[in-house]
Amino acid sequence: MTQRPHTLGVAVIGTGKMGADHVRRVQEVISGARVTAVVDVDAERAKSVAARVDGCSAHTDPAAAMASADVDAVIIASPGPAHEAALLTAFEHDLPVLCEKPLTPDAASALRVLQAEQKLGRRRVQVGFMRRYDAEYAKLKVLLETGQLGRPLMLHNRHRNVASPPGWTSEMLINDSVTHEMDVTRWLLGHEITAVTVLAPTPSGNAPDGIRDPQFVVFETDGGAIVDVEIFVNCGFGYQVQAEVVCERGTARVGDGHAMVTNAAGRWGGIIAQDYIERFADAYDREVQAWVDATRRGEVTGPTAWDGYAVAAVCEAAVRALEEGGRVPVDLVERPALYR
Repeated sequence: MTQRPHTLGVAVIGTGKMGADHVRRVQEVISGARVTAVVDVDAERAKSVAARVDGCSAHTDPAAAMASADVDAVIIASPGPAHEAALLTAFEHDLPVLCEKPLTPDAASALRVLQAEQKLGRRRVQVGFMRRYDAEYAKLKVLLETGQLGRPLMLHNRHRNVASPPGWTSEMLINDSVTHEMDVTRWLLGHEITAVTVLAPTPSGNAPDGIRDPQFVVFETDGGAIVDVEIFVNCGFGYQVQAEVVCERGTARVGDGHAMVTNAAGRWGGIIAQDYIERFADAYDREVQAWVDATRRGEVTGPTAWDGYAVAAVCEAAVRALEEGGRVPVDLVERPALYR
């Protein structure tokens, strides 16, 4: 694998909320990289972001940015439907990629990306499942790997947002939110998800018309564990992500968010984060730094294209379970040797 330059030239594709935050992160927070190109279908937005970074060019075509001599690697933060084309172009240029989730919006296109990467004979993609880089989740992973709590039996997850963005649908609770718990389940437990059931109470009065919110999602795994996810995207009070694993000889919980508790004026309490960027700011920093460090060593680490494909397949099963009711099996191809 080719060794990359000391300072990595990065093209950021997509300059919306996430993409712009990655531009800031690469320029101001992490080391070993700089943004040399930005891409957005909105030419003026791309130019506005590029103008704030010395030596950064603005493009509307990802292929043009990736052909630039000063681009050594790519961050894809554009909407999911645009990911497949951008990934395949990156493969043509042999560029390592940090691709925000989803890898692609459906299992069929994710499988095409998987197969294209296999033809290269080596990994090029790290998928942006940033919870793997959160300090609390990382500690939980290490604890489970020691085996001191015994075999995991159940995993309880809570995922709450203040309010859903305009245009959200019932399916997006799964495809845009529970997707994280799908990856966390597979990563923490080392299991594949084999079936999904989705239950939904009468929607909250705070949910926009037509949205089934909250939902209760249940996973079965090939390791015999049962996993549940409460997804509530219009809770109204804050952004919360919590997980508790129940094992044969003990339990462990993360995400309580009680780093600081105040006592004043006859009350005690703390602050609840209001969005994912605030809650997982450190995780995003760690994720991008790890990607840059690995790329500079000529390596690709972190969540794989297989992880992205597997989550896409679970999403499809979960949406079917939401729409049709009942238990829906997850259909996966055989895991290729490149990702074992």
